[in-house]
Amino acid sequence: MDEEFALDDPTQLLDSASDFAHHPGSLNDAAVKDFLDRFPLPVIISALQTKSDVPGLENTLVACLERVFKTKYGASLIPQYMTFVQVGLKADSQVVRCLSCKTVSSFLKNFDDKSIYAIKLIIDCDIYQLLLDCLINGDEQVATAAIDAIKNLAQFPEAVGIIFPSNINEATHLGNVASRCSSLGRVRVLSLIVKLFSISSSIASVIYNSNLLSLLEAEIRNSNDTLVTLSALELLYELTEVQHGAEFLARTTLQLLHSIISNSSMESILRSRALMISGRLLSKENVYMFVDEPSAKSLISAIDVRLGLLDSQDTDERESALEALGGIGSSIQGAVLLLTSFPPAARHIVHAAFDRQGGGKQLAALHALGNIVGENRPEDGVILNGDAEESLRRLVYEVASESSKLTPSGLLLSVLQQAAEFRLAGYRVITGLVARVWCLMEIFSKPEIINIVTDPTAETTKIAMEARYNCCKAIHRSFMSSKLVSDPALSGIAGKLQEAVQRGPYLVRKHTEATPVVMTAERF
Repeated sequence: MDEEFALDDPTQLLDSASDFAHHPGSLNDAAVKDFLDRFPLPVIISALQTKSDVPGLENTLVACLERVFKTKYGASLIPQYMTFVQVGLKADSQVVRCLSCKTVSSFLKNFDDKSIYAIKLIIDCDIYQLLLDCLINGDEQVATAAIDAIKNLAQFPEAVGIIFPSNINEATHLGNVASRCSSLGRVRVLSLIVKLFSISSSIASVIYNSNLLSLLEAEIRNSNDTLVTLSALELLYELTEVQHGAEFLARTTLQLLHSIISNSSMESILRSRALMISGRLLSKENVYMFVDEPSAKSLISAIDVRLGLLDSQDTDERESALEALGGIGSSIQGAVLLLTSFPPAARHIVHAAFDRQGGGKQLAALHALGNIVGENRPEDGVILNGDAEESLRRLVYEVASESSKLTPSGLLLSVLQQAAEFRLAGYRVITGLVARVWCLMEIFSKPEIINIVTDPTAETTKIAMEARYNCCKAIHRSFMSSKLVSDPALSGIAGKLQEAVQRGPYLVRKHTEATPVVMTAERF
């Protein structure tokens, strides 16, 4: 920086920059322009380069510049100072590197014309290579800022060829970058791939065709470092949440998950995570467009076998397995597979759901059962095909006959008599299950169930009140659409349900007028 911009005494700049950085609320372009008229960018940059030894100056100027470049006016100045951004990306100071990464993001996000000009600046200053170095060698904040900057760069169609070079021998090819990294660096590269994958289906397709997802699979299969494997599984879980992810993940991921769940020598925490990923992936209705049924059945069978081995244990892994089955059962196709496999994998859920000694295992099973019976599906997707429905009915009656309650209604009432969190899960189960006529008749055979679901004082939390009300509405709706509606013997129950539905989910206390109280006056 030229000597003309050097400051002998940076005190005034430090004070003004501190006020600017900590100004409450957002700053408009006029405020930024006024500040830069007093302290031009070359002056601030020069101070940042030459006066970093002044206590508090570096952090203050970094915070100030970050706010400057977040505005439209500030971002418009960035192209003139791109060489200084380049220097900042190579700085020893982590806060300066972080600022430089964020400045690249501001430049890309505020660039009006998504044209080749912006990409030319990035290429001319070797910005992408420097961002990769920040990703690999920076601290956590720098790495996060670098990922954000590269993600913003990927929004430009012309940048796709930079991030995903067709030549696999390019130094910047993410596969080559990962091969040169430490385990921490590889995890960061994988995190970048996941973030880029989430941008759009077209970029996800480029990543898939570049074989970059195989890096994630290789890291998961590497059993030398449990923490790295767990980090890779966390990233895979993040991928399953991407809306367009199922199309690409279903092709290879099921076999990988199967191998982890079936491997008794692996750490329990790794199997638990693989179980949760399985539930998340197969919970999506559209995944069955891309995965063949035998692969899905094979994965469900692996979970079934694992649950059998954990049958007498109350472990986190068992709860994860039950939750995974519940996730799978939230989709129509998944629920059908759980109920029609031989033996039906859903049997673990039904048995555990009504085991009052099960604790967390019972709670996980109740929520899983609520998913399978369709509580969270659209009204026209609650009832499954004939074989699945018959299997569900048989499982419920089988468990009831083996318990002291003897009937499904007795089991359901037992759940509603437990603690609040179990009642909440019980309401979900009944909400979905009552769409079946046999369940409706069971519920009507127990007036105690009707009393609970129509009692506005039964619950005290908002979520529980709403769950109880939804359950009451589901019973009423099922009753009104059944042949039972013409039975005069049930008119009293029907009226009670109708009144509860009209009352709404929350307790409405009757308005009472203030009344005078007459008492003997106290005398001293």
